[in-house]
Amino acid sequence: MAEHDALSATRQAYDAVAPTYAELFRDELRDRPLDRAMLSAFAEVVSASGAGQVADLGCGTGHITAHLQELGLTVFGIDASPGMIKLARDAYPGLRFDVGSMAAVDIADGVLAGVLSRWSIIHTPPPELPAVVAELHRVLAPGGHLLIGFSATDDPSYHTQVFDHAVAPAYRWSPDHLAAMLRASGLTEVARMVRAPEPTDRRQFQEVQLLARKA
Repeated sequence: MAEHDALSATRQAYDAVAPTYAELFRDELRDRPLDRAMLSAFAEVVSASGAGQVADLGCGTGHITAHLQELGLTVFGIDASPGMIKLARDAYPGLRFDVGSMAAVDIADGVLAGVLSRWSIIHTPPPELPAVVAELHRVLAPGGHLLIGFSATDDPSYHTQVFDHAVAPAYRWSPDHLAAMLRASGLTEVARMVRAPEPTDRRQFQEVQLLARKA
């Protein structure tokens, strides 16, 4: 019930702000060269492993999904918010976008060459995250790659910390703890990028992106 309540609340919150979100984040990659570099590296390793389909889970209004397509990937987006998905479909009619949850992805076992989860786990209650990570592992093909982004805890001794998110309740994660969770599910960390906050960032949190591979 707690998971259902959290997902429902998050969905409703993002439905309410979808147009504003689309306007704020449409050009977010323009001033983020390190993020562009990680997405490019992700696209390259996925392509090198034999390509195949890639899912952008928590795709929001679809701008990152479209960027991955520009990098040469066969990609589709999934988001829990119907409002976000409508805007994504309107903005990028040539791409596929579906309403769905990371906790129960409507995808067969072992079929995806890659999964992107970019700041979409931050709204997952901590007790539910291991099941979500297991789901990400389930849908990846052997040799497939996961790129997962999140906000980091201030103190590595804390596995999680709640933070004041503008839209919905959210959590920061210890990078080492999350890497261990990936490893326990069968995903091996390949690379890690830690981005220090810029002086102009509203939240002074480190941002982390982990690239992992399914054995």
